[in-house]
Amino acid sequence: MNFAAFTLGIEEEYMVMDPETRELRSHEQKIVEQAQKVIKDKVKAEMHQAVVEVGTQICANIEEAWADVSLLRKTIHEIAGNLGFSIGASGTHPFSKWEKQLITDHPRYFELVNEMQDAARSNLIYGLHVHVGMENREMAIHIANSVRYFLPHVFALSTNSPFWEGRNTGFKSFRTKVFDKFPRTGIPDYFASIEEYDNYIKLLVKTNCIDNAKKVWWDLRVHPFFNTVEFRICDVPLTVRETITLAAIFQAVCVKIYKLRAQNLNFILYNRALINENKWRASRYGIDGNLIDFGKEMEVNTRALIHELLDFVDDVVDDLGTRDIVVQGTEEILSGGTGADKQLQVFEASGNDFTAVVDYIQSRFLA
Repeated sequence: MNFAAFTLGIEEEYMVMDPETRELRSHEQKIVEQAQKVIKDKVKAEMHQAVVEVGTQICANIEEAWADVSLLRKTIHEIAGNLGFSIGASGTHPFSKWEKQLITDHPRYFELVNEMQDAARSNLIYGLHVHVGMENREMAIHIANSVRYFLPHVFALSTNSPFWEGRNTGFKSFRTKVFDKFPRTGIPDYFASIEEYDNYIKLLVKTNCIDNAKKVWWDLRVHPFFNTVEFRICDVPLTVRETITLAAIFQAVCVKIYKLRAQNLNFILYNRALINENKWRASRYGIDGNLIDFGKEMEVNTRALIHELLDFVDDVVDDLGTRDIVVQGTEEILSGGTGADKQLQVFEASGNDFTAVVDYIQSRFLA
């Protein structure tokens, strides 16, 4: 079976900080301007001036993705350092106030702030987006419908935002709670066909809810312009290895659903409301809680369900050449903890020192 269509594209959002105060700091797009001379359109500005977003090329396999993400992190780190900034990867900054952060001078962002008000101004969060290539949009909507079930499992592995504005929130991912204020977020509904999905988008545009399909910000979406399924649920991880692990899992799940389809088999489709229950648990507890096994209709340890996910994709990871990173990378997170777990460990060991947490985040950026 040919899996060449299942390419990878990875986008990460990074924090820009003052090396001395460790607070978020506007870089006035200087980092973006310098980086574009080296990595061209792989870097761009975001709504807040304390954010830099990067995106890989279309990668044929996980090795290309790993090399590209590594290069992007190294490039941004070096350029930021030369300009007097520091860089880190966390779903939220541990203590900086969003009220102090500047919005990028661009009509698109001013329009968004005018519409969303404080929901947009406070949306100072950092995520990971993984695009998995599809042979066509019909296959994309089929796969998107099925993989929704696994979103909380992989999200739990990515949790990396326990702090918000100088508080221990009690969540492993508070980033998702911040983003929930936006419309058209969260777990998407099931769509019976790509035509039904397209008609939904057309209705939103016709009724002035949105002006284009990119303002649908679900945790998973069929991309409006590319033949990809885009996974948007994860916090940006501390390290490249964690990012690549999550991307490889998403790719493997898509390929497994495709393989089932080729055998005239389907994965069970679950209600959005049920999947949302698992998402909430993952945001609150990360890998240390229980998720619902809908088939058994009971709570099951999250780690056990993640191991079941590894078993589910076991017959495709060798063909993809990702067994080592999927299995070993996942086991490393399960044994060593997520980014949130590690931030909390540093926080406790330092006597609740937020600057120590920021230093740790920065130290892991190129690890």
